[in-house]
Amino acid sequence: MPSISNTGNVSADILKRYKQYLCLERSYSPNTLDAYIRDLQKLFNFYADNGIDYRNVTLKDLDLFAGSLRDTGITPRSLARILSGVRSFYKFLVLEHELEQNPTELLESPKIGKHLPTVLSVDEIDQILSTIDQSKPEGIRDHCIIEVLYSCGLRISELTNLRISDLFLDDGFLRIHGKGNKERLVPISPKAIKELYIWLDIRKHIDIKKGYEDHVFVSKRRGKSLSRISLFIFIQRYAAQAGITKEISPHTFRHSFATHLLQGGANLRAIQDMLGHEDLGTTEIYMHLDTTHIKEELLNCHPMNKKNKNKTFNNT
Repeated sequence: MPSISNTGNVSADILKRYKQYLCLERSYSPNTLDAYIRDLQKLFNFYADNGIDYRNVTLKDLDLFAGSLRDTGITPRSLARILSGVRSFYKFLVLEHELEQNPTELLESPKIGKHLPTVLSVDEIDQILSTIDQSKPEGIRDHCIIEVLYSCGLRISELTNLRISDLFLDDGFLRIHGKGNKERLVPISPKAIKELYIWLDIRKHIDIKKGYEDHVFVSKRRGKSLSRISLFIFIQRYAAQAGITKEISPHTFRHSFATHLLQGGANLRAIQDMLGHEDLGTTEIYMHLDTTHIKEELLNCHPMNKKNKNKTFNNT
């Protein structure tokens, strides 16, 4: 975890308790915790440069801090994330009775539009799968990974941490340990189940290193669980071989899973449960994607639009 050099007169004890608060009460992952601490360092550097004590900070001081970040050319999304961390820190100080008033209550974040994630069509997913050489154990594993990612809408961390003891294939479910160690049961397609059985049979012949005996997806060469970066690299390689020009990652299959379910008529609440989203608002991003899809279908399929297309074609 990154250490904090300038502390803006905040005691080491308060910082330690704040880290414990983020870890234990907010159930933040180590990566998220590191990001919060790095962002907080920016605030403390500003305090140190301007002789500001964290206990006497005003809304004007915080607005100046936000302005100093804008001057560096930071994106609105990154600025909003940093200010969210500032609010979290001061909320903690009030909860711990270190401060009576929260100076961030009226602090405004920049308005940012919804970022619509990249989604693959079913044909594009089939194209990627078709490029994988399944005559090799690694190819069978990689094919299975993509099927599971798309079939279950898993986060990449959920897939790399998937255990054999979490497979309930006879019942058609996986037990997933999501963010904050929250468990959920996710249904899995018969096709993905079949591929898992094939891969698990091959996996028996791999020399698995101690500590990784229960991991589903392991490296044939190293005998350890696959890293996030290795998944990212091989998925991009298969996409390039399939002629897919979109910028994709393992998470793209999660977005595609949710979007295709919504297009197929699935209930938004059910999709929320399968994705493990705490807030329905997070899941609602796929409503925007579906609206875009509906618009394209309307333009391509409505008889009046077809008629106008034909007129344009005949006039050229």
